[in-house]
Amino acid sequence: MENSALYTRRAFGVLFVAVSIAVGAGSVLSEIAYLNNLPVYYYAVIWIGSFGAAFAAAGPRFRKAVPAIRGRMKNSIKWSPAAKALNGISWAGPFASIAAFPFLYQYLILLGIGLGNLSTYAMMKKYSGLDNREQLIVGAISLAALPVAVVIDSSLFVTHQDIAVMLSRILIAISYAAGGAFALVARK
Repeated sequence: MENSALYTRRAFGVLFVAVSIAVGAGSVLSEIAYLNNLPVYYYAVIWIGSFGAAFAAAGPRFRKAVPAIRGRMKNSIKWSPAAKALNGISWAGPFASIAAFPFLYQYLILLGIGLGNLSTYAMMKKYSGLDNREQLIVGAISLAALPVAVVIDSSLFVTHQDIAVMLSRILIAISYAAGGAFALVARK
């Protein structure tokens, strides 16, 4: 029987790989919908379908993983109010900023995922003694992808904003895939 920490890490690996597949598929399918001038409601169908299909494919492994994921998330109850606030701002701040700066949304999403995962990693390490490196990997790659997304957007695809947005979403998928892969192959 696997130890609890390894089982939880692998559970997050399943979650992160499912998110990666969903974001990658949703990005490509959204681009296809855009190129074919499909109605806006197709985007909701695409994204809901992508996440539904990815989590359905993970099926039994994901259902078994849910208690371990929930258990890790409960660790945040032990954090100080300031730590909870900082972690919440790290996650929600960039996403909430999209309302004020919609033209920057692909960067703000990368920033939110990067800061949120790094903040959660740091808080879990400090307050719970957990070393969730898969979150560190997702956060670090997401933040490192920010300048890449800016270069892609401002120079390579300045006339094709749709492709720049798709590529920034692919960078998100890559960050989750890397974190998920690490968690699934980790020995401890």
